[in-house]
Amino acid sequence: MFTGSGTLYLILSIAELVIGMLGNAFIGAVNCLEWVKNRKISLADCIITCLAVSRFCYLLVALFDSYIMALFPHSYGLHKLSISVIILWSVTNFVTTWFATSLSVLYFLKIAHFSHPLFLWLKWRMNRVVIGLLVFSLFMLTSDFLLLDSLTGVLLYVYGIDKSNLTLYSDESKIPDVKKLILHGLNYLIPFVLTLASLLLLFLSLVRHTRNLELGSIGSGDASTKAHKKAMKMVLSFLFLFIIHLLFMQVSPWLYLVSQKSKLIIIFFTLALNIFPSVHPFILILGNSKLQQTASRVLWHLKCHLKRCLILMIMRVSNLS
Repeated sequence: MFTGSGTLYLILSIAELVIGMLGNAFIGAVNCLEWVKNRKISLADCIITCLAVSRFCYLLVALFDSYIMALFPHSYGLHKLSISVIILWSVTNFVTTWFATSLSVLYFLKIAHFSHPLFLWLKWRMNRVVIGLLVFSLFMLTSDFLLLDSLTGVLLYVYGIDKSNLTLYSDESKIPDVKKLILHGLNYLIPFVLTLASLLLLFLSLVRHTRNLELGSIGSGDASTKAHKKAMKMVLSFLFLFIIHLLFMQVSPWLYLVSQKSKLIIIFFTLALNIFPSVHPFILILGNSKLQQTASRVLWHLKCHLKRCLILMIMRVSNLS
């Protein structure tokens, strides 16, 4: 599909996806080792681990997709390959979206402070509410899965494949496929609304809590105040990346349909679409004391190892000279 820009696209895509996979693999490995060591795991750590695993799978599919798009674009003319990539990408993206939504709802119920009876009722049943959301996502995944086969024609049209070689695409089927594409996008409306509402309400609660601490003559250096301000930064970063991901995910198919011959647009939107699953793991690491301390130790050991390797190289060069 790409000519001169193919190499640049592949390099940028591999760098972005591999970095994201390393971050997600680190989160999954740390939490799994902690789980094995203590033989128990909190619901938050369990969701974060599942989110990291699902994102790793998502990025792995995206990496394979980028490789095929850049080097073997006409391979998408194979019906089995195209169907497999579309299903894997859609399912992993849907699963990561719902795990992220459940995590945002869990943080909201766990950290926020409201006196409304409905909020208190939900807070007392926090674990059941989050698990209920995940069970509900399975029914949503079923309806999303049923739309995938009918969307194959539109998604193949996005890649700009020669339609004369495809038996599953026809101009007459373009209109109903676009309608299915709208329904496919609406499946992400519920997790988006839940996440946006949870994060905004959590932000409001944190602002009110900080204001109450300041009015109560507690200095801004109070540990609770610092923790809440740190949580605000985490929430804003998460909200910003999540909105970007959903925006590009909903807008990109329509832009592809309009300008499928513009390779730069496809490059830009493909790279932007993977920012959220690639960057957000590092925000989770910085916001989690356990993950942050483990990451600091790993980086320290790597730094020491690199220094030893550098010293050995210098000694070998000096001996040779």
